[in-house]
Amino acid sequence: MTTDGEETRQTANQETVRRLISTEPVLIDVCPAIEAVPGFQPNTILTSGAPMPWEDVVGGQREAVIGAARYEGLGVDRAEVIKRLDSGDIDLRACSDLHCVGSVAGVYSASMPVFVVEDAKSGDRAFCNLYEGSSPRRLNYGCYDEEVQVRLEWIRDQLGPTMRSLISAIGPLELAPIMSRALHMGDELHSRNNAACLLFLAAVLDRAGGLSESAVLPALAEVVSDQYFFLRLSMAAAKCMADRAHGVADSSVVTAMAISCNGFGIRVSGLGDQWFTGPPPLFQGHFFDGFTEEDVSWMGGESIMAETVGLGGFAQAAAPALQKYQGGSVSAMVERNLQMYSITVGEHTHFRIPYLDYRGAPVGIDIFKVVETGVTPVMDAGLAGRSGGQIGAGVVRAPLECFEAACAAYRDAHPMMS
Repeated sequence: MTTDGEETRQTANQETVRRLISTEPVLIDVCPAIEAVPGFQPNTILTSGAPMPWEDVVGGQREAVIGAARYEGLGVDRAEVIKRLDSGDIDLRACSDLHCVGSVAGVYSASMPVFVVEDAKSGDRAFCNLYEGSSPRRLNYGCYDEEVQVRLEWIRDQLGPTMRSLISAIGPLELAPIMSRALHMGDELHSRNNAACLLFLAAVLDRAGGLSESAVLPALAEVVSDQYFFLRLSMAAAKCMADRAHGVADSSVVTAMAISCNGFGIRVSGLGDQWFTGPPPLFQGHFFDGFTEEDVSWMGGESIMAETVGLGGFAQAAAPALQKYQGGSVSAMVERNLQMYSITVGEHTHFRIPYLDYRGAPVGIDIFKVVETGVTPVMDAGLAGRSGGQIGAGVVRAPLECFEAACAAYRDAHPMMS
């Protein structure tokens, strides 16, 4: 038998998942963060993970924050940037504070172009900055030098404005249909976005006939250069979905997961803006030549927002080609995928997995199911190195401690559950 409190929680969880699934994310613009994101100021820097003070930011994530501030011209040199960060003159905030989502260190500065994704029903918006490219040395992986700066300037001055012109010319672009089709073509919309990039390109080309080829070809070539361009769109779409599901009273469904240099954190729909944190995730990785697990350094990451809404590791069985990129076997991927049904509230009605007879992806991570089963969310992820840069890719598992802390807080707030 269930108690009245348990029935209330289950009803709230169903509503949370309904909101998440019914969100209709649409790409409406590409423009600088300071123009697109409410509350973004010229001295704002965003970074991944649960909110934390500057003095707690270490390693590659610290280097990425410093690099973003230097890129934005918030100090004449590294020393001045650090002084301004120490004093609070540079406003360091979590991406989640401003409805943004960050890849790895997740750094944003005012002039960086962002995708603006809007829920067609509510008008709520989420934002993600653009992919830096295939070089393993990228700002979001803790690297900042002349090469990184030149690349960021090209994104700001060329790619961003061109993408804005494209979206302006073709009109709002629905993302969920692209994502749904991509799942049927071998993507899981986190570590593999090959099909989604091509589907995005096809959608743009189909509607952009009047634009100058010389203006758009470099931008369109970027879409398919290494098939990671669409990841930032799937992240923004996932953030839009998860934010729509946040704030349901009595819900115990996770609406955000994020990594920082200090560990792992989750946010729960019915527990407000409180974050529940624990140690860094466990991982199994496939490393680039010359690197081992001893070289791994955590410096942030919110691309796991994909898993929060039933994609990525929660749809691994849709992407067997991932085994070459992140190691392991197809059978292990399927087994992990099936495990996720034991910790979720429902199955996605749009995101379906062909290998599982088109079963809906598991969606709606319930903190109580995680603790009761001991099964923690599985996530696909890139792996960063101690000296900066990407050194591999793999599968990571969330730590149980976050979910235990969230369950305790939920019981404190809901005495009828005790």
